[in-house]
Amino acid sequence: MSLTCKTKCPNKPLIMLAAFVLLASCGIIIQRPGPQALAAANQIAADISLHRATAGIDTELSETALTIFARVFERVRNDYVRPVTGLALLSAAREGLKKINPDTQRIQDGAMVMAAIDEMLGSLDRYSTYLDPPALKAMHERIRGKFGGLGIKVRQHDEGLAVVAPIDSTPAYRAGLKAGDIISHADGKPLKPLSLPAAVRILRGKIGEAIKLTIQRPGQPAFDVEIVREIIKVAGVRSRLETDIGYIRINQFTQHVSGRVEDAIDIIKLKAGSNLKGFVLDLRDNPGGPFDEAVYMSDSFLQRGRIVSTKGRERETHHDAEPGDVANGLPIVIIINGGSASAAEIVAGALRDHKRAVLVGQKSFGKGTVQRLIPLGSRDALRLTTATYHTPSGSSVEGGIEPDVKVILDENRDGDEQLERAIQTVRELYRSRS
Repeated sequence: MSLTCKTKCPNKPLIMLAAFVLLASCGIIIQRPGPQALAAANQIAADISLHRATAGIDTELSETALTIFARVFERVRNDYVRPVTGLALLSAAREGLKKINPDTQRIQDGAMVMAAIDEMLGSLDRYSTYLDPPALKAMHERIRGKFGGLGIKVRQHDEGLAVVAPIDSTPAYRAGLKAGDIISHADGKPLKPLSLPAAVRILRGKIGEAIKLTIQRPGQPAFDVEIVREIIKVAGVRSRLETDIGYIRINQFTQHVSGRVEDAIDIIKLKAGSNLKGFVLDLRDNPGGPFDEAVYMSDSFLQRGRIVSTKGRERETHHDAEPGDVANGLPIVIIINGGSASAAEIVAGALRDHKRAVLVGQKSFGKGTVQRLIPLGSRDALRLTTATYHTPSGSSVEGGIEPDVKVILDENRDGDEQLERAIQTVRELYRSRS
């Protein structure tokens, strides 16, 4: 249910308590934010009223949007991975208001509140975001492996959006986008001044509609690419037998992906029989996914020991392996690159620390934080960084994981030298066991 109550008050702050009374009367049970969160929401309301009044525009303050602001503010103060002051959050939120032009009737006050929320969360890190109902729905669809859009994982950059990784066989992948590309404009409009959520909303758009992206790639002049949005179906796992080596490509961590990897291993074992010498796990351009799936997949190859530790503001949690190795002790090589992030780095770090796998390729992306999905109402949520994760050795992957065997792809060379080196390494490891 959506409740929007608008009050004409160009010069006075909104009394936030009324919003919570109205929500409760409609059957929505929420925890009332504390005095500091209410005071911050009132300040944002006052700022909006002042900006609009100065421009000679009547203000219609949305209690729904201000209620969301207060709840986000409260959860950040209580749950963010490190303590953050209310003053710092409010200052960032007010900066967000300054970046949006209120001198037009087209800018609704609810949109101004959302700009304040985006800037407040953006001041924390590049992963914490507010998910409105469409964004929350899209996130759940991504986890299930089917969603609409271009097929890229992005992060904020000084010049717009940086591509973390394109997903195989998606419009972005077919258009030739690469990890490290900078998207500076969308349909000719600069993305630089926008928050990450606002920029992502522009890219998402409607299925079947085209969008023109301006790409900056190191060593090349800027160029435009037109991409048509599609329903993205993520083929989470692809596998084949490379003579005597099992090759498994994991495009993205989605629900049940660890089970699909185990199924792929069983099929490869049947095909290869006693000739099987080991496995290559290809995690290149894998942007990650659910934390639990990374733990499950690591556990599939480890007999014992720590998989990963998470450290939050007040507690530390450990995840340990249970007996059982689906690869039966055969050598494993994992290929990584700059697009390997998050859950992919958990798997790579865990298996490398336990000397269960050798890493080949290039330095990984370096995302060492855990985001928790915190429901704010029945249809929206806060995706908030609540912990850092650490490999079994205690190392953080923030800044990236260096491979054991560094292999840089040569675009002018035919073939895949990273895969070739990975296969060679598996055979060397197999021979060394004999």
